[in-house]
Amino acid sequence: MSRYTGPRYKVSRRLGFSTLETGKELAKKPYIPGEHGRDGRRRKLSNYGIQLQEKQKVRFMYGLSEKQFKSFFVKAGKMAGVHGENLLKLLESRLDNLVYRIGFSTTRKGARQLVNHGHITVNGHKVDIPSYIVKPGDVIGLKEKDKDLAIVKASLESLQNRVDFISYDDKKMEGTYVRMPERSELNADIDESLIIEYYNR
Repeated sequence: MSRYTGPRYKVSRRLGFSTLETGKELAKKPYIPGEHGRDGRRRKLSNYGIQLQEKQKVRFMYGLSEKQFKSFFVKAGKMAGVHGENLLKLLESRLDNLVYRIGFSTTRKGARQLVNHGHITVNGHKVDIPSYIVKPGDVIGLKEKDKDLAIVKASLESLQNRVDFISYDDKKMEGTYVRMPERSELNADIDESLIIEYYNR
């Protein structure tokens, strides 16, 4: 299954979860999409359906294909610690996600484009692979000629707060991935144990 490229608001409403983490998708139309969405009734899900939905929430939030997501799940299982938490920490360590967290883009999709188009550097070297895993201590910045990009400046100006596991140097326009996040710093509306159950069923 390829990466989803359709309307993000629609999929968020279907899942009842803000995949953009802003809540804007659900604020105006807090009901499922479709002809009968306004009646407010959601179909009762089986245990499998609940597990699948939880997996889809995280997959759509980070903008991954099914194959990519499964790969991260397997990799997280080989790490020391709690499998579900490791999965979320790995996903947070993706370069496109950290570009978004730093504030160079207002969405993960936009951050992925910045990386794909070669605007982003890691420790001074251009990296154009969105799934590149950034290590704690790595410095993420913009190529010198791209520091005046209007879309980046507008995104930085609109950023209201930055996560604690990233430090930012405003003069250099560089963000440092200080450490892996704690579970308490990540989305509280995700139950990663259901994702583990889904893959281990």
